[in-house]
Amino acid sequence: MSILSAVELFKGLSEEELATIESHCVKRTFPKNTVLISENDPADSLYVIESGRVKVYLSDDNGKEYIVNIQTGGEYFGELALLDDSKRSASVMAMESSTFYILYKKDFVELLEKFPGMAITLLHNTARRVRHLTERVRSLALQDVYGRVRNVLLDLAEPVNDQEMQIPERLTQQDIADRVGASREMVARILKDLTIGGYLSIENRQITIHKLLPEKY
Repeated sequence: MSILSAVELFKGLSEEELATIESHCVKRTFPKNTVLISENDPADSLYVIESGRVKVYLSDDNGKEYIVNIQTGGEYFGELALLDDSKRSASVMAMESSTFYILYKKDFVELLEKFPGMAITLLHNTARRVRHLTERVRSLALQDVYGRVRNVLLDLAEPVNDQEMQIPERLTQQDIADRVGASREMVARILKDLTIGGYLSIENRQITIHKLLPEKY
């Protein structure tokens, strides 16, 4: 079975279609801290992460970064490059040695000529992803800092038992601040208050959530 079968973008495609897409991909491994995509660069390829971890981020004129997302194996980025001729909307850097399947636009166009029905499935899956991103933007626009911190913690946390959840990634206060567009000091205060309240604990940057985080701060 193609490794692409686990990728959300290709959900619903036949095994033949998946195998054909994979045969047109270039497999490459990049070392830690490699900038794979730079914001405003010409866009010509989709990246599917086979292994490793990347950060998707934006930078302002002063070099300050805002982390849009952290992605791992089975996830993808750069899909809009297959649909239009615009420039990259964000930068992507490998946070550790990472391996990718890269599909270039010229090969994608050839695939659609061979499997025209594939386009409907891919557009449907892309629309679902856009709706998800819209909800994230809504959260940033309408929620206060605590609400955004709460959402990030819950989005990243994975269950460890019937009551507790843990965030696999070891986050610094600045990591969280970059994700929610707030100061490190504000994030530190929120985490301290949640720790005092017994909602979570932090040991060696490993965050464990012991009970449901309150909706309001």
